[in-house]
Amino acid sequence: MSLPSDIHNTKSWSSAPSSVQNVLSLPPRWLHMYDEFITKNASQVSQIESALRSLTYIIPGRFRDAEIASESIHSGVQLLSLYHDTLLVRAVALSKLRLPSLPRIPSPHSRYTRFWTQKSALYRRVAYVLQIVSYVELLCEMAAKRRGERTRWRAVVVLEAIKALCRLLLLRITKCRPLVTPVLPEREPLPEDANTEDEDAELRALMEEEDADRTAATNGHATNGSAHGNGHVPQPSFAGSPDKEWTMPRTGMSLPALPEAGDISGYLLSRVLTADDIKPAPKLLNTLQGAAHAAEVLHILAPLVYAVALARSRTNNSGHKHNKLNAWLPWVLGLGVELAARQLRDAGHSNRGPLRTTPLERDEWSRRGWAMGWWAMRGAFYEHVTKGVVAGVRKRVPGLVAGILEDYEYLWENYYFSTSP
Repeated sequence: MSLPSDIHNTKSWSSAPSSVQNVLSLPPRWLHMYDEFITKNASQVSQIESALRSLTYIIPGRFRDAEIASESIHSGVQLLSLYHDTLLVRAVALSKLRLPSLPRIPSPHSRYTRFWTQKSALYRRVAYVLQIVSYVELLCEMAAKRRGERTRWRAVVVLEAIKALCRLLLLRITKCRPLVTPVLPEREPLPEDANTEDEDAELRALMEEEDADRTAATNGHATNGSAHGNGHVPQPSFAGSPDKEWTMPRTGMSLPALPEAGDISGYLLSRVLTADDIKPAPKLLNTLQGAAHAAEVLHILAPLVYAVALARSRTNNSGHKHNKLNAWLPWVLGLGVELAARQLRDAGHSNRGPLRTTPLERDEWSRRGWAMGWWAMRGAFYEHVTKGVVAGVRKRVPGLVAGILEDYEYLWENYYFSTSP
């Protein structure tokens, strides 16, 4: 007698998984919609990211009790930008397959990092870990400081050890080639082609106009607006902005944007291929050997050596006044390792022989040279030298600049990663 009710209960249970599946399918569907929105509005998303990033640069230290909140916003924007980069790289590749255009010459850094991210899955994973740690390191230090100075310095040493391990792995994966910064490809602009409904409608209108002009010219009924006295039918003009590429309606090929009247020579030079443009991506950086390889390892280990020395100095003398030796020893040791790496690098390059320094290497050495300036904002040098200079500038330049310097001074004095290059 109870069979019909049992059958009814069985039917109700059998229908339950479909509703559960619909609920579980909502997050992937929302994520897909979000991905489409990002790829279709790449320029607007970049502007919003830049505005949020600029806002977080202005407000540090302004609300000292909410420093973790402000740094959380900054780290969140950076991580979201990293996710957007992966989406846009995929969209650029698909757009090139869907609508081929004249080749654009990517930068050497983009070519090199894209080669390794596509060739080696291990390089891609390690590079993402390194980038994520770099984005959240200051936030982790702020959270660890709430638990005490010892916990804070343990977190600093662990984070520097993770970054050093990732860099050593990347050095190994790339077969002893110097590291570049950043280790991931930078964002490329998404081609503005046939991705929006307005541009699709514009292309259809151009095709219809071209067909009408061709028909009128064939039948001999072309008017002055569609044909000239010599019988030549003019091509439809592009109604968009002159700084956009023009897509030919019949072939689908794209013509580059016209240059500015005063920048024709620069435009032509940008289209000239150099030896580095046709060189294979791995050859954009030379393989390090001997002293040059030792220099790269020392450069990777320098931040870790400084962090360990500074942590031992601060934790062993907590609550006591620092003497000059304990205050200056970590700074001198870290800077000494960095300078030793530079000397070994110069010696290794002098013994390289016929191999020349590539443009990508020169860009990286220049970036590292400018990054050496951060040592003036760290440790004992900042406390005894730079801090007084900053205070003098703040007194002489009142107003907004003085307020920003005061806010950043709070970070420079209290957090290790705020001055990490």
